[in-house]
Amino acid sequence: MPILRVALNVPLDTMFDYAVDEASNKDVGLRVYVPFGQKKLTGVIMAVCSGTTIPPDKLKSALCIFREIPPLSDELLALFSFCSNYYHHPLGMVVMNSMPVKLRNNKPVSLKAEVKKIQFALTEVGRKMDVSLIPARNTVMHRLFAILKNKQSINTQEARKISQRAVNVLNDWMKKGWIDAVHEAGSTMEEPVMPRMTSEQSIAVDAITAKFDQFNTWVLHGVTGSGKTEVYLRLIARVLSEGKQALVLIPEISLTPQLESVFRKRFAAAQIVSLHSGLNDTERLSGWLKSQQGKARVILGTRLAVFTPLPNLGLIIVDEEQDSSFKQQDGLRYSARDLAIFRAKQRHIPVVLGSATPSLETYYSVLNGRYHCLRLKNRAVSNAVLPQVECIDMRSEKPVNGLSAPLIKAIKACLAHRRQSLIFINRRGYAPVLICPSCGWAAVCQRCSSRLVVHLQDKKLSCHHCGHREPFPYACPQCGEQDMAPLGRGTQRVEEALTTQFPSARILRIDRDSTSRKNAWRKILHAIHQQEVDILIGTQLLAKGHDFPNLALVGILGSDISLYSTDFRAGERLFTQLMQVAGRAGRAEIPGRVLIQTDFPDHPLYQAIQQHDYDALAKTILVERKIAGFPPYVYQALLRAEAHSLQKVLDFLEAACKLAQSSADVEIFDPVPAHMVRLRGMERAHLLVQSGSRKKLQAFLTQWFQQINTLTSFNVRWVLDVDPVEF
Repeated sequence: MPILRVALNVPLDTMFDYAVDEASNKDVGLRVYVPFGQKKLTGVIMAVCSGTTIPPDKLKSALCIFREIPPLSDELLALFSFCSNYYHHPLGMVVMNSMPVKLRNNKPVSLKAEVKKIQFALTEVGRKMDVSLIPARNTVMHRLFAILKNKQSINTQEARKISQRAVNVLNDWMKKGWIDAVHEAGSTMEEPVMPRMTSEQSIAVDAITAKFDQFNTWVLHGVTGSGKTEVYLRLIARVLSEGKQALVLIPEISLTPQLESVFRKRFAAAQIVSLHSGLNDTERLSGWLKSQQGKARVILGTRLAVFTPLPNLGLIIVDEEQDSSFKQQDGLRYSARDLAIFRAKQRHIPVVLGSATPSLETYYSVLNGRYHCLRLKNRAVSNAVLPQVECIDMRSEKPVNGLSAPLIKAIKACLAHRRQSLIFINRRGYAPVLICPSCGWAAVCQRCSSRLVVHLQDKKLSCHHCGHREPFPYACPQCGEQDMAPLGRGTQRVEEALTTQFPSARILRIDRDSTSRKNAWRKILHAIHQQEVDILIGTQLLAKGHDFPNLALVGILGSDISLYSTDFRAGERLFTQLMQVAGRAGRAEIPGRVLIQTDFPDHPLYQAIQQHDYDALAKTILVERKIAGFPPYVYQALLRAEAHSLQKVLDFLEAACKLAQSSADVEIFDPVPAHMVRLRGMERAHLLVQSGSRKKLQAFLTQWFQQINTLTSFNVRWVLDVDPVEF
């Protein structure tokens, strides 16, 4: 009797054996329905064996093998195994959580045939039909007939919008010979106009396509507006011409509509699917299946899309590769960028990492010769130049509601010339703190080590970490003072200040509060491109990837706070963020200007931004990192733990530390509370280990992980975070 080795979505780092009447190696990668304890679960068959170590009286039988969709490929299963081993996460959880929700359910997937639109048109008999034959009360029939006479044709989707009975009416008219039905042919769109590439773009495309049939990691280091997207499009066109698929990973769901629109315009004949968290379960499954069947030729997605089954994969592109959004921050803490590189190597295809400000790990790999760097130093649009960046010394300014006189003057000039301005402040809400001026009481979240943010429009206080909301207090709960003071600024307060300063301007605020509804981004982008907005106020959602041709001014507020951070990556992140947001200005013929309000205009980071000199700052930070012994000169892992008691967490980490075998190659630090000690009601702490050798660190972690699993008496939740980006 064959034995199935099954991966299940349970927090146990092992596979489970089940007997089955009939199975072969062809069934590896299929879903299977099995009993597990008192429950029944769906898992994936990882192997079919002839024997098992489980006694016959304890060996359970599989209930059903789902064969309605093709199995996961060996290549994808190998990716899951690597991911499980490298990130030290149970294989079953890696496999099952990479799949659409509907494939994790305990039932077969009902595959609906793709419905072709049917186009109905009047026949000669129909055109001569006497309208008086249609009953006067039947408004559905009259509307359909009017549309057919005026529009010449109508399809089933359009008919259903009139009435659910409309398709039945059309079928009845077909029987009478009044209309004909034909399957709608693919749209005959005109050939897209191909922009002329710059010499730098041509060099980049030629270099990559010359080695298209082999694995290489290419870093496309291009200034904002240099035309990285056009390079992507040319490479994808080459992939499509060879009958292969292209996977494009982007960091934010907000970038999807704009990129998808560009791709559909260029590749009208190719099927393009988007995979991101904004889709419902059915939409996600549909895109996943089209990708697995090879029907989808271009797959555009956020980090989870790196696990998409792609039988004909020919190219992987990671746009804005430096973005920390590519690193999952809960559950399986994988880096989609690093897995994309592994997958490209596995497939022997090129992977392109695009960025205006590459991560220091990527930049270090370029300096070492592991990655190949291609530079785009100039903007792609003729006459478009990099924006002029100026620092406004706030020590000598008297701001009005947080806005300096030079910034107000610059906004007025933009309004006079009918050009758009962007005010960037990376803090949503009205104010980050609510305090009592009499007794010093501050509104804090009871579940997190953070203050509640004032959302004045909703009259609510909100925690941006756990989502807790409570009504705005009209008096201090400690002393009764009624004059409560919101301290600091967020996007809502800046919006209020700009509305007061420029009452006739059309102002649009863009943050997670204003873009939470489905399709909100599409409407916002449409309004911006149609010149229906004069002043944009936004967070980091606006910082990258967007192309606003009429944007002439960027004002940056509140960036100094990152200069005080204890996170060693804070400077790198701030530089990236400001370079990205500054790059929104002056992308077409309109010259761009960037004004940064700061108390430290002479800081090396701001000086580098003014000079648009990424290399100078990157090399300076690398020297500091080498001296301090930080990545990329070492490889790190963080043992994170949480419980309702901080002492219990620290005791667990101390016990884990004692289990670790000391090694000259691996450095183990003492347990410390996390930067945000309490999050969602749980007390948190961590323990850092690092090594100058990735291989030696992994060998240590493999053994240590097994030892930590023996610490079952502490009742603590823990996870190993390999290559952490947040502390």
